[in-house]
Amino acid sequence: MSGLKMMSTKFECTEPDNKYTVLIVGTFIRGLETTATYHPETEEFVLHSPTLTSAKWWPGNLGKTTNYAVVLAQLYTKGKCHGIHPFMLQTRSLEDHMPMPGVQLGDIGPKFGYASNDNGFMLLKNVRIPRENMLMKHSQVQPDGTYTRKGSDKLTYGTMVLIRAFLVSDTGRGLAQACTIAIRYSAVRHQSEMKPGDPEPQILDYQTQQYKLFPLLATSYALWFTGRYIRETYLEIQAQMHDGDYSQVPELHALSAGAKAFSAWVASAGIEACRLACGGHGYSQASGLPRIYLDVVPACTYEGENTVMMLQTARSLIKSFSKAQKGEQISGTTAYLGQSVTKTFIIDAGSPVALDVLLSAYQHRAARLIKNAAIHMQHRIQSGKPQEVAWNMTSVDLVKAANAHIHYFVVQQFADMVESAEVVTVNQPVLMTLCQLYALYGISTNSGEFMEGGFITSHQMELVHSKVLDLLADIRPNAVALVDSFDFHDRILNSVLGRYDGQVYENLYKWALESPLNETEVHESYYKYIRPLVKGGGLSKL
Repeated sequence: MSGLKMMSTKFECTEPDNKYTVLIVGTFIRGLETTATYHPETEEFVLHSPTLTSAKWWPGNLGKTTNYAVVLAQLYTKGKCHGIHPFMLQTRSLEDHMPMPGVQLGDIGPKFGYASNDNGFMLLKNVRIPRENMLMKHSQVQPDGTYTRKGSDKLTYGTMVLIRAFLVSDTGRGLAQACTIAIRYSAVRHQSEMKPGDPEPQILDYQTQQYKLFPLLATSYALWFTGRYIRETYLEIQAQMHDGDYSQVPELHALSAGAKAFSAWVASAGIEACRLACGGHGYSQASGLPRIYLDVVPACTYEGENTVMMLQTARSLIKSFSKAQKGEQISGTTAYLGQSVTKTFIIDAGSPVALDVLLSAYQHRAARLIKNAAIHMQHRIQSGKPQEVAWNMTSVDLVKAANAHIHYFVVQQFADMVESAEVVTVNQPVLMTLCQLYALYGISTNSGEFMEGGFITSHQMELVHSKVLDLLADIRPNAVALVDSFDFHDRILNSVLGRYDGQVYENLYKWALESPLNETEVHESYYKYIRPLVKGGGLSKL
């Protein structure tokens, strides 16, 4: 598939990152308009925003708070553009906090969340800074304007990888907090009768509630382990980079991009599911769930819009698939593309499902979707479509393939942790049950992708669904302990429903009494609007 090799090397999805965000460019980083032109006669850079659309937009605390910022701009020296480079810029005076000459600053206005953060905008009008204000660890501009670069271009991946690794953990933590609130509340809340005359059971005893919450609990553990793995791997690779070995950087970059997108999507949807599982009280700010959702859902777009992130991963997968087709050695997380995987999925109704059987299912699904996307793109190239057009026409399939690969990777990290020496023996069976639930639930809810190609039969899929329900009952006795093990203090959860002591209703009433509207028995709006209408007979003649 020679066309695939050309595609993977020639066409690139541009790299998004929140610190690059401007009013219109978004993820098209090469289109960044802000310029930094070097003047050797004064040894200064002139930073300039040539258009309205080049305004910096969204950086946190830029609007009214910070005095300094690292600005990314297209570097020009001796009439040549050298691409994007970072520059240190003083934005506000240290004396009166007014904007510096030529710097226009402001807040971008109300947002969906993060109301306390003044995300700002900035326009620059021929602002001069000393040559030393360019960050020159990896590239330099000499006093005479000579430009030199040190190290590899892959060094720029480092910060992005680390931030995305933290985002996987952060989104997983948000989901864990939501699960803690919903599961604790479900253990406190009693509803209806299972049998006439019996006491109302805890709603956590209802299978439907367990089906809503326990897979999300398992997901929060899975994301926690995955984020930790990426962070630790980054630190290992960082040490290799200092020694000049950049061989593992591209895969980690692609992996972190996809994992960031996967975790943000899953956690955002999961937090909303936890809110719904708490009934009407989940809609109250007292539950703490609206705040958690607002904190997590921006991760779907900041530090890289999720779809573009998945396409970054897909690009790497296409390269690996092309190598595998040529018989080249494939290592790392895509090694399965060069291996023969199990042809069928077989589980027994009366026995636990081995983790290696579940992993083989996820490998098969990912390998098939990657192959299908590659073939579809190749056919379009062979039919005369330009490579960029072929990529775009295959992008839906590519995102599905990338999502399947990351899903496999997350299951793999969960399985590795369960079987590692770090896990205390007494806890291993409980984590094993959670891992099995996570993997089987993923198969059940994506049944079409697993059944296509005949890998899993309809009968086997029925067994998968049955085992998911069995695992819910197994997890029920440990559910509260599993969320307590996250060790979130009540101050962190800030939730009446998720209180550790279970005193929900007394504190929900107390919380309501503290509402500003209850400071007076009769609100001032009554005297201003309602009383004149009632006492004065002021009904409309119309």
